[in-house]
Amino acid sequence: MKNKALLTLFVSVLSASSAAIIIVSCDKSTSRLTIAFYRLFFTTLLITPIILFSGNIRKEIRDIDRPTFILLIFIGGILAAHFAFWITSLEFTSVASSVILVTSHPVLVGPVSHFLLKEKLSVFNVIGIMVSITGVILLVYGNYGISTGNIDTLGGNILAILGGIAAGFYIIGGRKVRKNLSVFSYAFIVYAVGTVFLFFICLFFNAPLQDIGTKDIGLILLMALIAGIFGHTLYNWSLEYIRASIASVFLLGEPFFSTLFAFLIPWIHQIPSEFTIFGGGIIFLGIYLTTRSNEHTKKK
Repeated sequence: MKNKALLTLFVSVLSASSAAIIIVSCDKSTSRLTIAFYRLFFTTLLITPIILFSGNIRKEIRDIDRPTFILLIFIGGILAAHFAFWITSLEFTSVASSVILVTSHPVLVGPVSHFLLKEKLSVFNVIGIMVSITGVILLVYGNYGISTGNIDTLGGNILAILGGIAAGFYIIGGRKVRKNLSVFSYAFIVYAVGTVFLFFICLFFNAPLQDIGTKDIGLILLMALIAGIFGHTLYNWSLEYIRASIASVFLLGEPFFSTLFAFLIPWIHQIPSEFTIFGGGIIFLGIYLTTRSNEHTKKK
């Protein structure tokens, strides 16, 4: 089951890496908060039939105790904040910088999960996280030197960092709740709650929810399917079998894939530097060290 979970985690990261590319492919006049709302709204709609046709899942949702439900509402709010901050950051900074910064949360997840979830960090865990963070730093250095047609503003980078902090708490909360709740029950409630939060965020910031182009609707629906279902939902499933610190380090592969996609797609065509390639390799070295140490610990 562990190997299956690791493979699923890899697929989820690869799928999530498409999100930034799809977002920047939307019309520039479409509010990024509007994109965030519809992304989560469509993802919720896609898993609703599973809930409707599964009596076991509906019963599980009805039987959720009040403290767990309150925690799920909190996690849904955190997910909404993550999307609001991160997707908006893509309006003010490049794909590479945004995705790099939003996935730099293992520094938060590792220590917090160590104290809250009692998931002790071994020496190899710490080394793996630090190696991956080093790779992220190299990616940042390289990508700031790339001429992307976008301006890497301080405000855009701060939004991405805030999105990363929210993602870290989302990972920790999901790891805690997923021990006693199936993936679809968890995902449906969290996505639905997040959608409601984003609806009110759009209202507060006057982000229009109507008059969106057909092309953008199609792109957001595609993002909901690939990044939402195959990305976030598969990731949530893997949290039942993978430690939060390890899952978080795995997500550091997202900057590498997003940068690669940005290079390959003609209408974006961001050319990665040698630092991007080298930094991506270091990130995967960190992932290997972290997962290898976890396997060794479980064999004892």
